[in-house]
Amino acid sequence: MRLFECGSLVPGCEWHTRANDDAEVVRRAVEHMRMAHGEATIRESMVEHIKERIVDEKAADAA
Repeated sequence: MRLFECGSLVPGCEWHTRANDDAEVVRRAVEHMRMAHGEATIRESMVEHIKERIVDEKAADAA
């Protein structure tokens, strides 16, 4: 299971999502950025920042 925690990108945000693959995690994160943080345009650099912060959930639990 793959995990993205928005607070790793937007300090103070407690939203997170899990999915079996990175593409679904990114899709959910982009939707969250639009709805919760008012990002009308999601640039490729933002997608890259999201991808950089996706971790394997087991690795996150061990940390």
